[in-house]
Amino acid sequence: MKLFNTAPHNILRQLDGQLVLRRATPDDTERLVEFNSRVHSDDGWESPFEPVGAWVRDLMTKQHPTFRPEMFTIVEDMQSGDIVSSLNTIPQTWTYAGIPLEVGRPELVGTHPEYRHRGLIRAQFDEIHRWGTERGELMQVITGIPFYYRLFGYEMAINLGGGRTGYPVHVPKLKDDEAETYRIRPAQKSDLPFIQEVYLRGASRSLLSCVRDQAMWEYELEGHSEASVNGRALCVIERHDNHEAVGYLAHPRMLWGPTMAVNHYELKTGVSWLEATPAVIRYIFQTGEEYAAQKEQKCEAFTFSLGAEHPAYDAMLDKLPRKYEPYAYYVRVPDLAAFLKHIQPVLEERLANSIAVGYNGELKLSFYRHGLRLAFENGSITTIENWTPAPHGQSGDAIFQRLTFLQLLFGYRSLEELEWAFPDVAHRGDAARVLLNALFPKQNSDVWGVC
Repeated sequence: MKLFNTAPHNILRQLDGQLVLRRATPDDTERLVEFNSRVHSDDGWESPFEPVGAWVRDLMTKQHPTFRPEMFTIVEDMQSGDIVSSLNTIPQTWTYAGIPLEVGRPELVGTHPEYRHRGLIRAQFDEIHRWGTERGELMQVITGIPFYYRLFGYEMAINLGGGRTGYPVHVPKLKDDEAETYRIRPAQKSDLPFIQEVYLRGASRSLLSCVRDQAMWEYELEGHSEASVNGRALCVIERHDNHEAVGYLAHPRMLWGPTMAVNHYELKTGVSWLEATPAVIRYIFQTGEEYAAQKEQKCEAFTFSLGAEHPAYDAMLDKLPRKYEPYAYYVRVPDLAAFLKHIQPVLEERLANSIAVGYNGELKLSFYRHGLRLAFENGSITTIENWTPAPHGQSGDAIFQRLTFLQLLFGYRSLEELEWAFPDVAHRGDAARVLLNALFPKQNSDVWGVC
């Protein structure tokens, strides 16, 4: 029997048969790299995807601002010594309409094909959810395959990705006598305070955003290895004549198929998107051609992967003719009453700016088997508490099936859209409709999370 890193303080619990669930240690690094590069390969176990392995090695060996090796869970077969299942959680702080909240990001979730359908992922989620409670996390978010994470209490409720694509014919051409007004150069540590300032401007357009400090920006600049699936080239946009910094962008260090992408792009106040974006397109397409030439390929398109909405889309609508819709973050909110209490100042401000200003009364929300009750006095929220729908599940002022209320809470869908899509979502009366629309308006989010 082979045993790896099964010191008592690392073991979380014994699972069925010869399997043990434990925390990872730095000694597990190369085994985790190998396991994840195989289990997350679109081409199957026998064809490892090295960029995922590089991401794992970065997490395990570099000074990540929020992650430590023991935040990986491992299911190990004690007989063979093999890692047969694993995942991790990456703590971070987000904001909801400006209010900070602690968030956990599970990632790199996978099980060896021969060990699936044995509840190994559920056992690990139970552990990281418990850790999240201990850390005071009000929510967890994860990117992942369709449907699967609904099994663990998650709902798709925040936009993820989305963008616009153009092709070589759409690259703006400089006139024969025209010089480039802007240039794009690699960012340096001295640029990070400026990048943070511009980042905050862009984040203000989003209901949810990720809090980034100097350490996090330094990790974005230098922490991801070039081979990592999450590696980005962080660049500064500056005026060509006087080198004034006017914005930043980040892009992968590789093509996405035949396409070169921009993942993040922001300009400081007072700079024209209409003026700067053509130079960004020229830069990104030229960079794509350089990457393609290194592998004897061809760059066939450029993509602004900047979320569902972005000023660059409006500025270059004719240059970005192909639109692709966002996917979604999965979201879990373990204690909805606690979450609403945390964002209560936002809710009261929204109400004060609505047609229900100064409202007196209550709002009972049914989720069929449980619910919430909110009480209001002169526009202030005096009570947010758990409530049992009575005499039946459809009682209350509004009803939401399963976790659909999270879509309303995070601005992903409006009340009207939810009622159109789900016959068992409904409200009763004008007061409920006005309150729900005021408290939870539809609003886009584009979050650059920590990974």
